[in-house]
Amino acid sequence: MKVCIAEKPSVAKDIAGVIGASQRKDGYFEGNGYQVTWTFGHFCTLKEPHDYTDRWKSWRLEDLPMIPPSFGIKLIDNAGALKQFGVIEKLVQQCEEVINCGDAGQEGELIQRWVLLKAKCSVPVKRLWISSLTEQAIREGFQKLTDSGQYDNLYAAGSARAIGDWLLGMNATRLFTKKFGQGKVVLSIGRVQTPTLALIVQRQKEINAFVSEDYWELKTIYRETEFTATIDRIKNAEKANKGLAYLLQYEFEVTAFERKEGKEGNPRLFDLTSLQVEANRKYAYSAEDTLKHVQNLYEKKFVTYPRVDTTYLSEDLHPKVEGILRNLTEYASLTASILEKPILKSKVVFDDKKVTDHHAIIPTGVTPNHLSQEERHIYDLIARRFIAAFYPECKVSNTTVLGKVGKVEFKATGKQILEPGWRAVYANEARSKKEAAEEIVLPDFTVGETGPHEPRVHQGKTTPPKAYTEASLLRAMETAGKQVEDEEMRELLKDNGIGRPSTRANIIETLLKRRYIEKKKKNVFATQTGMDLIDTIQNELLKSAELTGNWERKLRLIEKGEYGMETFKQELIQMVIDLTNEVKSNQYRVISIEQEAPAQNEEKPRKEPKAREPKEPRSREPKEPKEEVPIELLTCPKCKSHLLRKGKTAYGCPDFQNCGFKIPFEFLGKRLSDKNVFDLLSKGKTTKIKGLQIPGNPETMDARLVMNGDFNFEVG
Repeated sequence: MKVCIAEKPSVAKDIAGVIGASQRKDGYFEGNGYQVTWTFGHFCTLKEPHDYTDRWKSWRLEDLPMIPPSFGIKLIDNAGALKQFGVIEKLVQQCEEVINCGDAGQEGELIQRWVLLKAKCSVPVKRLWISSLTEQAIREGFQKLTDSGQYDNLYAAGSARAIGDWLLGMNATRLFTKKFGQGKVVLSIGRVQTPTLALIVQRQKEINAFVSEDYWELKTIYRETEFTATIDRIKNAEKANKGLAYLLQYEFEVTAFERKEGKEGNPRLFDLTSLQVEANRKYAYSAEDTLKHVQNLYEKKFVTYPRVDTTYLSEDLHPKVEGILRNLTEYASLTASILEKPILKSKVVFDDKKVTDHHAIIPTGVTPNHLSQEERHIYDLIARRFIAAFYPECKVSNTTVLGKVGKVEFKATGKQILEPGWRAVYANEARSKKEAAEEIVLPDFTVGETGPHEPRVHQGKTTPPKAYTEASLLRAMETAGKQVEDEEMRELLKDNGIGRPSTRANIIETLLKRRYIEKKKKNVFATQTGMDLIDTIQNELLKSAELTGNWERKLRLIEKGEYGMETFKQELIQMVIDLTNEVKSNQYRVISIEQEAPAQNEEKPRKEPKAREPKEPRSREPKEPKEEVPIELLTCPKCKSHLLRKGKTAYGCPDFQNCGFKIPFEFLGKRLSDKNVFDLLSKGKTTKIKGLQIPGNPETMDARLVMNGDFNFEVG
């Protein structure tokens, strides 16, 4: 028997249907020589400090730094996960071969390897590596199973990332909390979240320090075309008026005229970050929501694997493109013209050297149905971008006119679209103000011509730097804080970005929940707490986007087998030792948490949570005794993909439509306390609750509530 282990029940069901494992058993499918079982997120995590020694249970400066002699893993304390792991362990012990069908990425590899390690797997392991969940992709994947050893470097990078996040997150959070925190405040420090916060704080300081100044510009209209003087902005009105008086004495003379035809290259296919940027720009979707919607589209088989960092397709996909385009029947009016000719194999689209674990996000060709409005929007972005990639380039005419009035030089520019090319795919979309301002058709001018003109003085005010939006923050994380517009340069900087595409959304959400940042409309600002925290951190390694990007580059080199995992670990250990010594000798400064003003009909803000580096470390930060932990900072135990949200009647998964997990506020006639809910989520059971009303039983009873293997609740 061959045992397949998928990342979640829905994927296991898809795989089982394709390979003929049609019999449903308790925790797995069976048939045709296969048993298909599943995890649901992280079943295993790195051990917590108190698992190594009782001395590390309490948060004490004198115990830092905490450097375990070797890192171990443990099963998470969750009844449902423990039950399902028992199923996996039993199947693995009895099979002849395991097929790792986990999420085809670094985090997915780590999840599966840890589970197999804990289950003491001793049989050969194969790897299923697919970029979509369509039946065809699954069949092809099973025909191309590879030896698990080919992904050892990927696993090493995932382990190095988890250990690095543990070393820095656990030690630095305790270090700064005990040194600078007030009361029970927890100051959360993380390898990715801290430099991200530092970017926002730096921008906030620039905005706060900005003082607006008036300025004046000389402009004139000649032949219904507005020209602007090329001199520096004038600092006072008197000088500007003198300039205007000077201009009135002379005619306008054209000194140069150039009209040059050019091309605007097609927009690149989407990686996850660029999709999140575009969805935020166009629909104001948060990065987290965009990830949720595109993940749903992937699991419904409508788009390919979304957690990718490349905008290219592998060259072997070229023969399949025509078929995908033909299947996009909703977009037949747009695909008709490009299907009349063979699809070109352009290096701008197809390049094996630019493809990492997966290719760019594209439609699978499966016709979408039963989509929410948000999913429809995301699918439309992906489909149109895919179609636009195979259109001709947009041909434009760029015009530059230079002139002078007396000795003052002037300039005007314009742009005319000659052949829309790929822009036809977006013909019905509203243009941005910037695009509309650029597309000005200028008349023909002759060098040397002169004539009367209408000069004037334009008064303006200098504007502060723009606050980050989620879109611009994602771009800054991708390029380690560098302002980069050029697509080619952005590709080169990706290896040095902060975090990974799949984790950046969660980092932003965590900073929001910890009240280090706040959102006002589309803009993101640092709170006073966030600014105080960054100001307290003197060590540049902790808050430098560039240096953190360098760590990320090393993790990618580990993935390629070009850097040693042990070397990376030792570098971080030394950094933690140096950081601890430095902070212990720092001057004392108290930091308190920024409190939100309570809205009407809302509970008072809860205490600052025990910090956990989100997603990336996967190991929980240690908790001081009696510290209250907001439920919204905990991850859904069923899908392990989203932070829980508080609704009107229950806590639940934001992706409830697909995941289905929720904990009602009231159960069996009793209102559950936050501690009851927290215990259910972290331990799988509550302490004894008095007065539960059992259906069919006239008398109440005292009992524990238990989360079962199906993530439902029962009396235990």
